[in-house]
Amino acid sequence: IDFGPLGEKHSSAQITRHYGKDDLVGKLVLAVVNFPPRQIANFFSEVLTLGIELGPGDIVLVHPDRDVPLGLPLR
Repeated sequence: IDFGPLGEKHSSAQITRHYGKDDLVGKLVLAVVNFPPRQIANFFSEVLTLGIELGPGDIVLVHPDRDVPLGLPLR
């Protein structure tokens, strides 16, 4: 995920039910960047990507409803 001035970070979000790779390129998402990295299997997730859990394995991403600059604080 490109966070602009904060750089690029990796996330292990379980979102494959509703999103393919092509759906995510250029998509704005909300994420928490000040948590320590977490190892998930053989992958290090650096940020927590925010989503709504509709059910087990059924996550819908939370995103801004208009274009905003990358890397701004979430309040």
